[in-house]
Amino acid sequence: MAKLPPRERILDAAEELFQSEGIQRVGVQAIAEKAETTKMAIYRHFETKDALVAEWLRILAADYQEAFDRVEAEFPNRPEEQILGLARFIAEGLPEISHRGCPFINSLAELPDRSHPARQVIEKHKARQLRRLTGMCTEAGLPDPEQAAAEITFALEGAQVSTQNGSIDQAGDRLMRIIEGIIDRPRTTGRRP
Repeated sequence: MAKLPPRERILDAAEELFQSEGIQRVGVQAIAEKAETTKMAIYRHFETKDALVAEWLRILAADYQEAFDRVEAEFPNRPEEQILGLARFIAEGLPEISHRGCPFINSLAELPDRSHPARQVIEKHKARQLRRLTGMCTEAGLPDPEQAAAEITFALEGAQVSTQNGSIDQAGDRLMRIIEGIIDRPRTTGRRP
């Protein structure tokens, strides 16, 4: 970690600590120690701890948006495959999140104030994600794209929570079957019969 520039070390340390211990339990001093820097250095890069949390979540949101970009590039003009690609991205990541869970869901639980800058990052990210998914459902010719996107979102997020709490076995396989069922519904128009 010491070879990275200070800002990156701070973000890496914050991510590791926020993921393992939660936002509220982690103080700036712990982040400074983990990043091998000082509190003063943290405040030079981030005005407040809240700003650091918001930046960490912005980076995570960008990673998730890249997943959308990847499936769109990998499956051009094939929205059903794009939707399945997104589901696969989540399904394959379930074992990794099983110990702590989805960082967005966990952060929302810790940040009940809707005016918190990090909470606003999450809400904007989730709204953008839903818009993109609704667009894919529209392009796929699903009869009610908004409803389909909502169902897919419920399934994706529910799979993450169920994996975290251990309530459902084979969550990744079950998630894929649910998404396949949604995109294979009969349509009056569209790509799939």
